[in-house]
Amino acid sequence: MQATFQAVIEKLKQSGKTAVWQGIKRGIEREALRIKENGTLAPGDHPQELGKTLTHPTITTDYSENLLEFITPVASDIDTTLSQLRDIHRVAYNAINDELLWPMSMPCYIGSDDDIRIAKYGDSHSGRMKSLYRRGLTYRYGATMQVIAGVHYNFSVSDAMWEELAEIEGVSNNQSFRTERYFALIRNFKRVAWVIPYLFGASPALCKSFFSQTKNEEILQKWDFDTVGKGTVFLPYGTSLRMSDLGYTNKEQATLKITYNSLDEYVTGLRRAITTPSTQFSKIGVKVGDDYRQLNDNILQIENEFYSPIRPKQTARDGETPSQALERGGVEYVEIRALDVNPFSDVGITAQQMHFLDLMLLHCLLQPSEEMSWEQQQQADKNFTKVVMQGRDPRLSLQQNGIDRLMADWLEELFADFSSIAKALDNSSGNKVYQNHLADLYEWVLNPESTLSGQILRLLKEEDRDNSNLGMQLAKQYREQLKNEPLSYYKQDDFVKWAAESEQAFEERYQQDNNVDFDTFLANYFKQAERSGQVAD
Repeated sequence: MQATFQAVIEKLKQSGKTAVWQGIKRGIEREALRIKENGTLAPGDHPQELGKTLTHPTITTDYSENLLEFITPVASDIDTTLSQLRDIHRVAYNAINDELLWPMSMPCYIGSDDDIRIAKYGDSHSGRMKSLYRRGLTYRYGATMQVIAGVHYNFSVSDAMWEELAEIEGVSNNQSFRTERYFALIRNFKRVAWVIPYLFGASPALCKSFFSQTKNEEILQKWDFDTVGKGTVFLPYGTSLRMSDLGYTNKEQATLKITYNSLDEYVTGLRRAITTPSTQFSKIGVKVGDDYRQLNDNILQIENEFYSPIRPKQTARDGETPSQALERGGVEYVEIRALDVNPFSDVGITAQQMHFLDLMLLHCLLQPSEEMSWEQQQQADKNFTKVVMQGRDPRLSLQQNGIDRLMADWLEELFADFSSIAKALDNSSGNKVYQNHLADLYEWVLNPESTLSGQILRLLKEEDRDNSNLGMQLAKQYREQLKNEPLSYYKQDDFVKWAAESEQAFEERYQQDNNVDFDTFLANYFKQAERSGQVAD
C-alpha cells in the first residue's frame, strides 16, 4: 500500500537531498492568434523569416496559419523558461510587423470561417498530412472552434525524486514504476482539475462574433447570458468558457471510455478510437473524387484529436505515434492542457501560475491514488464543468467520493496540503517563493472575485467596456513592450540558425517522399499506427 501523503513528505524531507525537490523539469507551449490593428484575423502567411513551421523547434502554428504556437525547451528553472518564452515572443513580434497577438483564449472579430485559413506545412507527405488533419477538424467541428487558444504546461520530476519514492515504496526505480506513478498522478489530477479553472480560468466573457459561425444556438438558449457592453456575452459565475461545450466536442469519444488506470488500458482505448468508424463523421466522406476531406472517418483521425485536460507523454521518434512512444519508453512527462491564456501576462502565463502548478502536480504525485472507474471519471468531469460554468458562486458544491461538499471547503483542504509541499520546496532552495505565491493565491480562495475570471469581469463592468476593447488594449500594450525590449536569454543568431535549419529539414522531408505516393504514405501510417509497441523496463 502506498504511504500516506504526510508520511511521504516527511520521508522525502529526511533524505536531505535538495535535488529531490529542485530537479523539476518544465516546458511551455503557448498559442496566440495573429490579428490586425482593427482586431480582425491577420490574413497573411506565416512570416518567412521565422522559418518553416513543420520543422522549427520553437515557433510553429497550431490549427490555422494565423494561430502561432511558441514552444520552450525543457528547463529546470522557472525564470529561465519565462525568459525563453519572452524572447520567442519578442522575435515573433518583430517578424509580424504591425500585427498583434490576441492576448485571450477566446477569439474575437471573426467575420467568416473563410477568414480562418488552415495552417500550411508544405507538400511533403508529413506536411500534407498535418494540413489534411486540420481540414478534417474543420469538417468535423467547424473552423471557429479551432482558433481557441490555450497554454500547455509540461511537467516531470527529478531522477532523485524517483529514487526516493522507489525506496519509500520498496520497489525498483524502473520505467514501469515511473509510468505507474505518473498514471496515479493523472488520476488524482482528474479528481482536482477543477482547481485550475477556478483560479486561472480567464474566459468568463467573449465576443458575440464568436457565435456567428458556430452551431451552438441550443447551448445559448439554455445558458443565461447577460450583456456587457454591446458586443460581449458572459456567464455571471463563469470562469473558463474555453473549457465548456463551446469548444469542440466529440460525443462519440465518451463511448470509448478511455481511462487512466494503466498504460495498457489507456493505449487500448486510444487505439480503439483511431480504428472505430464514426457514424457521424462517415457522412463527411474521406476522399471524395480526388479531394481529401479528412484523414479517415473514425472517431478520432489520429490520437492527437483526443481531448483531455492532461496527457501522459513520451518524446516520439520518427514514425512513432504518441501511444507507440509511450509503449516503448513509458511516461516521460505529463502535459497539462487546462490553462487559459492569461490576458494579464505579456506571454500568457506567470511565474505565480507555474509555481502553483508545481505544487498541485506534486500533490497529485505524492497522494495515494486509487483506480478510477469510468463512472468516477465522469463525476470528476462533471465537477470540472460545474466550476467552468459556475466556479465563482460561493455556494457551489461538488461531489467528492459520492458526497456533496462546498467547493470552498475542499479548496481549504487542498491548500493545506499544498502548503506542506511549498515549505519543503522552499526549504530546499533557501527562500519562500512557493509559500509567498501560495499565500497570495489563498486570497483568491477566500474571495472568488479576485481570481482571473473575477478580475476580467470586474474590469468590463466597472469600466463599461467590451471584451474586445480590453483585449485590444492589452495586445497593443504587450506589442510595444516586447518589441522594444532586447533579448534576455537567446541571441538573434539563435533564431536565424533555427530558421535556416528548419528550411533545410523541410526540404529534406520533401526529398524523402519520392519513393511513395501520398495515398500509400497514409495507408502505411495507419497500418503502423495500429501496431503495438513494447514497454521498456
